Amino acid sequence: MSGNTPPHPVGPSVELLELRKSYEEGDRVHVVLDGASATISGGDRVAILGPSGSGKSTLLNLISGTDLPDSGTVRVDGADVTAMSELERTLFRRRHVGFVFQFFNLLPTLTVLENLLLPLELTGARDAAGEARARELLERVGLVDRAGTFPDRLSGGEQQRVALARALVHGPGLLLADEPTGNLDQDLADHVGGLLEELAASHGTTLVVVTHSRELAARMDRTLRVDHGRLVESAP
Repeated sequence: MSGNTPPHPVGPSVELLELRKSYEEGDRVHVVLDGASATISGGDRVAILGPSGSGKSTLLNLISGTDLPDSGTVRVDGADVTAMSELERTLFRRRHVGFVFQFFNLLPTLTVLENLLLPLELTGARDAAGEARARELLERVGLVDRAGTFPDRLSGGEQQRVALARALVHGPGLLLADEPTGNLDQDLADHVGGLLEELAASHGTTLVVVTHSRELAARMDRTLRVDHGRLVESAP
């Protein structure tokens, strides 16, 4: 890039205010979150740690508006996600949120490039500039030569790199990653974790990562831990 290229805008802030969420399991009520609160500054990279079932993935679903809390508020860049209608939350996710999942979630009937172009189709941004961005991201993750390949021909590490590029192709300000290295061996996990950190930083993206990996958490600016339904700051 030339020295005259303007910097990417910093991603949105995220405010979690007294979030409570429970689920019914048979005749019992399982409380997952019980007053979870935190503030994430725009452009920050934050890891969320905690044991299985502690509510880490639930937090990502609440931040994105995929699910709603029993009570409490989620604000992204000042906008109250919890007050939006279902349609408004869907449009919010399409425009402003990127997702990376543990099991990649690539569409098997689409090529690598077509998987990247799908979010652009959904946001009406599939044009020459969008396609150029998709190819640029594939180059950044080292897979531009696999653009015409179907996902089942890729290794797990390659699929996760494609998933990372797809999550960023529509230029979201907020990137949510749920165990993005949990299905990879240590060497691949280190490589993908490095790419995640690098791409988020270079795009000014606010990044929230749910992980069991202390190595991945150490790459982030901050670490939060889910402890008895609340969020507490964890030492680096």
